[in-house]
Amino acid sequence: MTKKELVQNIAEDAGISKTVAEKVLNAVIGEITGALSNREKVTFVGFGTFSVNERPARKGRNPKTGKEINIPASFVPKFKPGKTLKDAVA
Repeated sequence: MTKKELVQNIAEDAGISKTVAEKVLNAVIGEITGALSNREKVTFVGFGTFSVNERPARKGRNPKTGKEINIPASFVPKFKPGKTLKDAVA
């Protein structure tokens, strides 16, 4: 499903225009992104939890040359599905 399809489905389900549905979806995505950039968790009970994991620095290899390289530490987003979502997919 694309963002455009999601906006259309939200608009139909909620009985609102596509423009309003897109604004709401963009606001939700913006809030989740903002919270994660501040290293906060975002939890939707039953759906799941968005969080940020710290990935430590490590050694790696360039697959083309085989030369060892340093991979810097980084923060990566993580999603853990909730029970209701897991049950719906199973």
